[in-house]
Amino acid sequence: MALEEAKFRQVTIDAVHLDLGPLSGVVAEALLFSYQIACNGTPLEGSRLVIREVPIEVYCPACKTRKTLTSMQWFYCPTCGVPASEVIHGKELMITGLEVRDERRTTLAGSA
Repeated sequence: MALEEAKFRQVTIDAVHLDLGPLSGVVAEALLFSYQIACNGTPLEGSRLVIREVPIEVYCPACKTRKTLTSMQWFYCPTCGVPASEVIHGKELMITGLEVRDERRTTLAGSA
């Protein structure tokens, strides 16, 4: 997706911003390590992967409000202890932004 966007806009990508939840099944450290390897030899080589870790947030039916869980092992409201099965956040694995550099503008600005 980031490569397609860079090609379409004819820009260089300096960073890819990503939201990552613990329920996505992806470990941030493993993703950071594999990102550099996967980018070698591609237009993304040298770019940074910026991960924002999203906590698990559930809806508590007893408190009737959102609660942030302290552990992904226990899906209970941390305030009242009622099981909470409705997950609001924590499954994210989503690109949220790209930092890009437009070489054409840099060249034009430098030559003027």
